[in-house]
Amino acid sequence: MGLPARKMEERFTYGDYLKWSDDERWELIDGVAYNMSPAPSRRHQEIVGELHRQISNYLIDKSCQVYIAPFDVRLPEADETDEEIETVVQPDIVVFCDRNKLDDRGARGAPDIVIEILSPYTAKKDFMTKYHLYERHKVKQYWIVDPATDEVVIFNLKDNKYDEPQEYKKGNKVKTDIFKDLEIDLSTIFK
Repeated sequence: MGLPARKMEERFTYGDYLKWSDDERWELIDGVAYNMSPAPSRRHQEIVGELHRQISNYLIDKSCQVYIAPFDVRLPEADETDEEIETVVQPDIVVFCDRNKLDDRGARGAPDIVIEILSPYTAKKDFMTKYHLYERHKVKQYWIVDPATDEVVIFNLKDNKYDEPQEYKKGNKVKTDIFKDLEIDLSTIFK
């Protein structure tokens, strides 16, 4: 369960990232490049697809938008230009309620919700590196979905820190603080 391969041992920016081949998928976290290989499993894709379908259906006629990877989310530290940004991630699913953050390249700024589906290659990065990254950038809600255990862990941002995780199992229904009337039946996600 190691980290995906890194691209050499130097620091990179979004400007560098834009020059790389579209044949490979990479993420940059604080200037460090992480290879997104291998490709997601079929089960991973089924879970992403069903979560996206349910959230997308819920958001019809609402101001928020949901996107699935590959979708670049640039996370600037301050006022740097896009090309100077050292963090660009491709979460499995993101929800943005501030349309001013969206542009033709993807998004610049923190999503309201980030959902990551675990794999043996990404578990450590998702639970450690990305947890701290999303907390630091004030992502309101971070979901980690584990296909191996049919569980979902949700972290809610309170006072600029993630509070105790809410844990859900296959038979549970997930409700979020962000959308009071959204309910996701995990038996449909983990079928």
